[in-house]
Amino acid sequence: MSVWDDLVGQDQVVEQLVSAARGARAVVAGEDTKASGMTHAWLFTGPPGSGRSTAARAFAASLQCTSPDIDLGGVPGCGFCDGCHTALIGSHADVNTVRTDGLSIGVKETRELVRNASMSPAGRRWQVIIIEDSDRLTEGAANVLLKAIEEPAPRTVWLLCAPSVEDALPTIRSRCRLLVLRSPAVGAVADVLMRRDGVEPELAAFAARASQGHIGRARRLAQDEAARSRRAEVLKLPLVVADLGACLAGAQALVDAATAEAKQVAEEVDTKETEDLRAALGAAAGVGGRMPRGTAGAMKELEDRQKRRATRIQRDSLDLALLDLAGFYRDVLAVQFGAGSAGGAGGGLSNEDLRASVERLAYQSTPEATLRRLESVLACREAIERNVAPLLAVEAMTVALRAG
Repeated sequence: MSVWDDLVGQDQVVEQLVSAARGARAVVAGEDTKASGMTHAWLFTGPPGSGRSTAARAFAASLQCTSPDIDLGGVPGCGFCDGCHTALIGSHADVNTVRTDGLSIGVKETRELVRNASMSPAGRRWQVIIIEDSDRLTEGAANVLLKAIEEPAPRTVWLLCAPSVEDALPTIRSRCRLLVLRSPAVGAVADVLMRRDGVEPELAAFAARASQGHIGRARRLAQDEAARSRRAEVLKLPLVVADLGACLAGAQALVDAATAEAKQVAEEVDTKETEDLRAALGAAAGVGGRMPRGTAGAMKELEDRQKRRATRIQRDSLDLALLDLAGFYRDVLAVQFGAGSAGGAGGGLSNEDLRASVERLAYQSTPEATLRRLESVLACREAIERNVAPLLAVEAMTVALRAG
């Protein structure tokens, strides 16, 4: 298994990255200091679930790969050597991955990152910095990063990930090599679920369709019955917004479901984090044991970070629900235009399991009404991204869904 195996349906991207990794190896060996396939800054873009972060991590591992097979024609990124293994699990000294717990990445964090990036790699290969959410950089943070990219350290590589090229400052993206990933085909996602995760074919096909090519979402739908139940509840919404009361109740239920899911996910991480920090600070034995003096600040900082993460998880969970709704209305539109037949060229509906509901709404409305509803879902996503109160944004959406 190589580091590239988790990149589903991205053959062209893999080819470019492998070529760059070969060029990088030549630079390290002193064979070619102007290797055309390698550059110091990359921008990975693509829709949610396409594998932007996966591609960046695989490329980072290939830059640290020490397999001797590469000299015999092998592909950089063997997946087995110490360089690949530590890069993938996050313990490599020269690979720094930034995942923000909050809604944005600020100036202070970025300055620290830039400072670390200026150091020479400990392993004498490459200092790699992966920013998985570069679209969340504040304007000030982006300007700090820009200077580092304009004047790069000799062996430093920046790997930025964002949903689209427009999510990066023009001055930053003009200095990066752009890689565009696409949503993998349903069949490819289903194959990965069956081959890697041992999912039954029928469940794998359902999860791949329902996730609309989002590999992480597909894996969760395939493995978590509660996730499937939450999705089913979300997709009842288009059929129950009959009056204003139902719209407001539906909005509250949607936000509550996102909050509950976020709480469940956050608690699993928070509990371990808190216990680890208490132990590191020398807390007395036992649950709720007394903390040593001078440690209150560290505990408060952890609590604040956990609250920011909980807010982000809630919004991410709500965004997934809105994506499910958008997919439902796209299916309705497909049926209205006669393009959603099970045996058609399009391969059926994303929500094939809900075909009866999709067709019912398709026959009760017009394509124009469906487009307006779809636009209201996308407008809700944008409003939440702009920090509009989630409940207010979702209530506005559900009222628009009723009006059509």
